[in-house]
Amino acid sequence: MVLLISPSLVALSLAAVLAAPAAQELQTSKPEPKAELKTVMLRAPGIEQPFSQADVDFMQGMIPHHAQAVKMGGWAPTRGSNKQLLVLCERIVVGQRDEINMMRQWLSDRGQEVPAADAMRHKMKMGDMVHEMLMPGMMTDEEMAALEKARGKDWDRLFLIGMIKHHEGAIKMVEDLMNTTGGATGDDMFKFASDVFADQSTEIEVMKQMLAAIKGE
Repeated sequence: MVLLISPSLVALSLAAVLAAPAAQELQTSKPEPKAELKTVMLRAPGIEQPFSQADVDFMQGMIPHHAQAVKMGGWAPTRGSNKQLLVLCERIVVGQRDEINMMRQWLSDRGQEVPAADAMRHKMKMGDMVHEMLMPGMMTDEEMAALEKARGKDWDRLFLIGMIKHHEGAIKMVEDLMNTTGGATGDDMFKFASDVFADQSTEIEVMKQMLAAIKGE
């Protein structure tokens, strides 16, 4: 089921934090490669900007991270009860689904392995072994099962608790990328990582307000 959202409803759920100073700050200029470490920058045919392995790892890890958020938000119409939360969930689903498509295209254009759009684990290769792992902040299988089972206000509460942690994990991923030699030095990567940081920081503040309101009922 897809919600039809009016701009006024979206504005209502986000207005409080959009008018306030950002709770967190991210560096506003592209990171410079560290002088003491030599960065191996990669290139792909037809792609003007070089990129790094850190960029590739970030994109490959953020796809399953986003995919889980899309699945969680997609449960809202049949399980949630808070109207503002339903609007926020639709925003998350639409926005992160679009970003998944962008990240998959980015990887494909550069000849890199492309995770499935609905992948829920990041595949890490170590020699001949492939390990599947959850990225920072992602819900465990048990937590996802509990969220899927919940209904009404209980679902709203579990979703908010889980998605706040989920968003905080995405912010950590951005910070790790920015602090990695060669990470996000291209204009495209820097802009995307900065957008993820800004959008999810804002949504965290919205969700904290919603969670406080639910607990106060």
